[in-house]
Amino acid sequence: MKLMVVDDSRVMRGKIQRAVEAIGIYDVLTASNGVEAVETFKKEKPKLVTMDITMPEMDGIECVKQLVAIDPNVLILVISALSDKSTTMEALKNGAKGFLKKPFDDDELAAKIRDLLVLEV
Repeated sequence: MKLMVVDDSRVMRGKIQRAVEAIGIYDVLTASNGVEAVETFKKEKPKLVTMDITMPEMDGIECVKQLVAIDPNVLILVISALSDKSTTMEALKNGAKGFLKKPFDDDELAAKIRDLLVLEV
């Protein structure tokens, strides 16, 4: 299964990538902003995406909209420091399937990913 990590922080992309590889997802793609994410998504068709909200060029909410328009079945987990209720609701309303607040630990991330994969079955 392909997973794409979308975050403008190289450190955060690395943290998420290492965490998902540790739970057995080895085909991990990365993107540093929403524009890059949409381009990569069209080519690679990942099933699962982790999405930051605050990024340059295209924010996470707009990127969620575009990815869902391309593939309504994509599983998107928003991972953001913006944890206010309106941001969470906006992401979920536009097609995200889950939300995880930064900072998080690897176990929390693994649990959220497992929850999303249960949705797929």
